[in-house]
Amino acid sequence: MIAAAHKSSGKTVISAGIAAALAAREGAVGVFKKGPDYIDPMWLHLAAGRPAYNLDFNTMEPGEILSRFASRAAGCAVNLIEANKGLYDGVCPDGSDSNAALAKLLSCPVVLVIDTRGMTRGIAPLLLGYTAFDPEVRVAGVILNRTGGTRHEGKLRQAVEMYTNLPVLGAVGNTPELDISERHLGLTTPAERRDTRGFLAGVAARLERSVDLDAIHTIARSAPQLPAVLPERPPALPGPRLRIGIARDEAFSFYYPDDLETFAAAGADLVPVDMLRDPALPPVDGLFIGGGFPETQMGALAANTAMRASLHAALEGGLPTYAECGGLMYLTRSITWKGETRPMVGFFDADTVVQDRPQGRGHVRFAATAAALWPAAGTEGRAHEFHYSRLENMSDPLFGRTVSRGHGIDGQHDALVRGNTQAGFIHLRHTTQTPWVTQFLRFVANVRAAKSPARKERGHA
Repeated sequence: MIAAAHKSSGKTVISAGIAAALAAREGAVGVFKKGPDYIDPMWLHLAAGRPAYNLDFNTMEPGEILSRFASRAAGCAVNLIEANKGLYDGVCPDGSDSNAALAKLLSCPVVLVIDTRGMTRGIAPLLLGYTAFDPEVRVAGVILNRTGGTRHEGKLRQAVEMYTNLPVLGAVGNTPELDISERHLGLTTPAERRDTRGFLAGVAARLERSVDLDAIHTIARSAPQLPAVLPERPPALPGPRLRIGIARDEAFSFYYPDDLETFAAAGADLVPVDMLRDPALPPVDGLFIGGGFPETQMGALAANTAMRASLHAALEGGLPTYAECGGLMYLTRSITWKGETRPMVGFFDADTVVQDRPQGRGHVRFAATAAALWPAAGTEGRAHEFHYSRLENMSDPLFGRTVSRGHGIDGQHDALVRGNTQAGFIHLRHTTQTPWVTQFLRFVANVRAAKSPARKERGHA
């Protein structure tokens, strides 16, 4: 596990660089991200050349985390988990959902990345505290990040070597060339940066020179063997395979790879749709519009009037659709951001206004209402949200969820429902506790069956 003392310590750049460098050396490198996150896994995916999977105590039971990790880590020469925030940070005061708890669950050693700006001898008590706080967490080394030059690095190394037993695995100088810029929702996505692969190659080359990758590899190999796990097989739906459109472009990119794998395993073919450039929806049985940054692309989304008209007609015609966060924003009448307003699909009678501060952020608990298209009323679920947007000028909204923890759309409800479309701010994750993919596909299959000529004939007879 690559962890840190606090957020914004440079973990993602270090993790992605190590993953890219080790992949060039060792071949298959498994990459994982602790907690609910979309953007960091995109960077890890590009660096390792394979999907990055999230391990999240909020939506997954411990046994499920262990099984998911073991199944996706199998066959890899090295597996790397990027922590979130600090090593001991989490929502629960007892630390049961912290990065440290994940490290203990998976029996994996920890490498600490320390942002050393403004620090010299003070690094020693920091590291002593982190290593002593929970003896069951094995901190195996430290990477000095954002050092200010050889003199600064020398003082830091001296302090670590004099007062601790931790090996210094490397030192990475403070340079803007290694920064992934941040914005209102966190790091920028790879799609928004020019020459992403060149950037990652440069980071990997820098870490080859600055970090002892052989030592990193040795530390990783010191972890115990993973348990053997049975392959995960969601129940396949009866009948012909479903075609599910999925928005994939610069505006909509927030998807969990194992959720998408579940679509395929359950009997659905995912059909990519570019909402910025495609002139119309392709023939599909259902549609999934995930989260992303429609506000940064609202000009291009608005300009594609043909797609907006095609989508509006399809939704009015009853196309089963699920949209979350950015997808919900796209289906409202308009998006307003930084003083500019652009028209969107207009299927829901509401306007999206992007605020300067988060409107909903963190873990969510919800229950389906009688209006929900799926799952059954009263079904409870766990999810997360992170949005700066709110809906205004709503007309007689019909909600598919009540929210007992979190904000959702209005602090008490989430998931607008109209026709065969359900759209909310909450981000779902397909897990044993919240099997949303199979629930949604079952709904799509039922709608398709109800529309089939054979069923209509039997009903008429």
